[in-house]
Amino acid sequence: MKPISNNPLGNDSLLPVDIVLGPSWWHRHEGITFDEDFFYHPARRVEVERRMEKVLYDRWGRHDLGTDRDKDLPCVGAVHLAAGYLVSQMLGCRIEYADNEPPQVLPADVESLEISPDAAFSSPAYKRLDGMLEALKTKHGYLCGDINWGGVLNVALDLRGQRLFMDIMDTPDEAARFMGDIYEVIRRFTDDLTRRTGTTSISVNRIASHFQEPLVLHSECSHTMISVADYERYLMPFDVQWSRDKRPYGIHYCGTDPHRFAETFAKLPHLDFLDVGWGGDVAKLREHLPDTFLCIRYSPVEITQQTPDEIRATLRRLIEESANPRLTGVCCINMDDTVTDEQVGAIFETVEQLREEYAGS
Repeated sequence: MKPISNNPLGNDSLLPVDIVLGPSWWHRHEGITFDEDFFYHPARRVEVERRMEKVLYDRWGRHDLGTDRDKDLPCVGAVHLAAGYLVSQMLGCRIEYADNEPPQVLPADVESLEISPDAAFSSPAYKRLDGMLEALKTKHGYLCGDINWGGVLNVALDLRGQRLFMDIMDTPDEAARFMGDIYEVIRRFTDDLTRRTGTTSISVNRIASHFQEPLVLHSECSHTMISVADYERYLMPFDVQWSRDKRPYGIHYCGTDPHRFAETFAKLPHLDFLDVGWGGDVAKLREHLPDTFLCIRYSPVEITQQTPDEIRATLRRLIEESANPRLTGVCCINMDDTVTDEQVGAIFETVEQLREEYAGS
């Protein structure tokens, strides 16, 4: 492997790696529950995030996890959990909470393609968040962390459901305006987060915390459902604008086919980061995105079915396909309660061994 220089706006470390354990893991092994108080009670926000850091240190501290175990950090959102729901709630979706699951967004099935960005910021959901943030800042003097804000198509589907695809066919101009209004809500929301905490996307992927400058990461989980042509017409303009305004800028793509968009992503003004969903063709993406940081997302399902040796071999292959250890990272997000400490440890051990091999490259 012959590395090239790293992106000057990106990370300055070799093969950054991080994990996120799913709610079922935290609930079964540590008794943590994910009711509304977990997300909105100021004191509990601080208490549980510190507890999570301590658990990570006790199990995998040798791999540099849990470094904030002794700090009471006023984290505004769950940075140790994959949970994107708030923007959808601000726009009218109901949310169901459970002890051992992330918040579930109930589709709003809105009848109209008209939404008011201003109304989103006067909604009960936003006012509740704002009250918690003010309480945290009053007590601690500052705020940190951020809140998963989803993505334009994700939120559009939460609001309109499958009818959105008919809208694209039958009333394309109205569908485009609808998604543009959602973009405006997200833009204002992320600008507010940046002003208050300095970051927007650690809660989308914890690898964001390894970057020198705050990374803005747009979630495109649902893009696996659309064609490249529809992406280019309806959604690419938002990525173009963000990539010009918000560097370092990245795309979170957790589907199995990010390589389908490789040539189109290469047309963006800048793409500093790409989450490569499990099953993605890493080599093809690197061919079209030679200067983009590729974050390899190990499958949280596959890892539970593999031996540590199988995990090590798979990671080695994928990292080699990325062809640049300084523009490559590894994560595994939302592992459930069946994953073992040894399986998780295999991720870190492999990366640490590869760092030694690549040092001086």
